[in-house]
Amino acid sequence: MEQTLNVQGMTCGHCKMSVENALNNLEGVQTAEVNLDAGNVAVTYDEAKVNQEAMKEAIEDQGYDVE
Repeated sequence: MEQTLNVQGMTCGHCKMSVENALNNLEGVQTAEVNLDAGNVAVTYDEAKVNQEAMKEAIEDQGYDVE
């Protein structure tokens, strides 16, 4: 499954890496690709192993807000 999450507060390469690494460390996430210009992250994942709430929490734990 693929989901795009809108993330507030990402402004640089460090932000991009923080969000991508947080998501990629979750079991079930296959890919996470941040688009800084659009302010979002596209996530491909196995919905049997991880849900949107877990991904949102992982991003928020890095200090960013998910809309």
